[in-house]
Amino acid sequence: FHAQPNACAVCGPHIWLQDQNHRLANSEAALKQSAHLLREGKIIAVKGIGGFHLACDARDFNAVLNLRVRKHRPNKPLAVMVPSLTFLQNLNDDEIRLLTSVAAPIVLLEKSKVPNLAENIAPHLNEIGVMLPSNPLQHLLLRETAIPLVMTSANPSGEPPVLDNENALKKLAALADFYLCHNRDILQRADDSLVRAAFDGPEILRRARGYVPDETVLNTQNQRNILAFGSDLKNTFCLLKQNKAVVSQHIGDTANELVQQQLENNIALFSHIYQFTPDIIAVDAHQGYFSSKIGKTLAEKLGRPYVEILHHHAHIAAVLAEHHCCDKTIGIALDGIGMGENRQLWGGECLLVNGVQCRHLGGLPAVALPGGDLAATQPWRNWLAHLQQFVPHWREIAAQSCANLPWQTLAAAIERKVNSPLISSTGRLFDAVAYGLGITAEKLSWEGEAACHLEALAAQSPLTKNKNTLDITVKMPIKENKLDLAVFWQSWLAYEGSKEDKAFAFHYALAQGFATLAREHAQKHNCRTIVLSGGVMHNQLLRRLLKENLTEFKVLSGHQYPMGDGGLSLGQAAIAAQFAETMRTE
Repeated sequence: FHAQPNACAVCGPHIWLQDQNHRLANSEAALKQSAHLLREGKIIAVKGIGGFHLACDARDFNAVLNLRVRKHRPNKPLAVMVPSLTFLQNLNDDEIRLLTSVAAPIVLLEKSKVPNLAENIAPHLNEIGVMLPSNPLQHLLLRETAIPLVMTSANPSGEPPVLDNENALKKLAALADFYLCHNRDILQRADDSLVRAAFDGPEILRRARGYVPDETVLNTQNQRNILAFGSDLKNTFCLLKQNKAVVSQHIGDTANELVQQQLENNIALFSHIYQFTPDIIAVDAHQGYFSSKIGKTLAEKLGRPYVEILHHHAHIAAVLAEHHCCDKTIGIALDGIGMGENRQLWGGECLLVNGVQCRHLGGLPAVALPGGDLAATQPWRNWLAHLQQFVPHWREIAAQSCANLPWQTLAAAIERKVNSPLISSTGRLFDAVAYGLGITAEKLSWEGEAACHLEALAAQSPLTKNKNTLDITVKMPIKENKLDLAVFWQSWLAYEGSKEDKAFAFHYALAQGFATLAREHAQKHNCRTIVLSGGVMHNQLLRRLLKENLTEFKVLSGHQYPMGDGGLSLGQAAIAAQFAETMRTE
């Protein structure tokens, strides 16, 4: 088997610093020169154990700006590595426990706890991702620099992180000034894990280095080998062997061919390690997903059956699997997009889940998604669609808020149903509200940008500490099992509060609406358990408001696995196992 436990001054491993053409220093001298260059504002590609990182001085505004320009990453938050806990302040016990754990993940901390950083590390957000050194080279480098460093994945936009020295020189030439390398091969790509010490317990947002591979024992009598392919974004896959589930590390966005190749390679590697050949393959019900196509192709190649799983059913099932819960459940699944029943696009749903059975109960109304995928990156499109559907005097508002945009052309396309599919998306509702508040640009630079800005703004409102003062005219009542967005938009637009208060009022109304809907159906269907899942549930404020509204129920949310698409494969595997058990007993 492969192992590299030995180390000596002669045999190595060896480290060196180089530029694009020449080796500049070795061993201790390489560390000292790297530290000097970082303090001068240079960007260094540092080889780790799961890929390369790009490092620069996290205190230096211009160095961070330079990194952002080179990576074409104008606003997305950057992770920071600090030499020790002494660089942080006012940490609670849970945060210390996560930071110092063996997994050594990135931990989201309030900005006030991470002093002396450049303002452009995490613009418009209340949190910064911080980690401690997790491998020997990082320990040596951070000890030598004695400053906080940006540590972000070293990869051209959309591609997986670079693994080997030769490729680093080729692919990172436009990103890095220098390269701090070593001669140990990286055999398995692994991103940094991302976690938070949330109000309701530790919460994993990205599960990768330090947490994988790790078995989870499910509450199932499954006798089959099941391979679940997850989703296209934040892809993971899951191997379920009898009752033991192994979820892979974060793979990435499978729209990229290199990521697709990584997905296939990692499935082959995990299958070899666990002596695993699938009997059943589970894929997302969206037939256009690359992950679903790859899964179906493998099923055909192996002569195995495949099962298509509804996206939001899998979200709820993942949380149930984590908690070993088999209760009949009311599920609240909130995200950007996923395939629902009858090829409908969902993203804000209330479901009745009982094992393999999933019944749609209601949720957000369907709204046009003008331009299709473009609407996910251009929030003004969602703002216009919501105005047009729910606000009588929408033209007047659109003319003012979208003055420099082709809103009339888009409105005509919506009216004529041209490239404007209907979707009940919570993510796009967040985008619309953020644009209506004037806190987001016409085009987003990273997924979830508008929603994260909106949450950060809402958290600054005094109403978070004294909700009784909130003008209760801002609400989302239930009408025919749907949250009434006509009432919401008209009351929200009329609400004369600060931007912070209006952001909070939206969160409050959304939580009240879904809590009311879930409660009505829980009583109707005699359910005592309510599950919160979907990527939007990583919004701490919304999740807290929902839990505060549903105290009479057992309310479950994800902690060991992401509630977003990173946990989807676990839910798919759990449902496929239940399908297999149902078929076996019939």
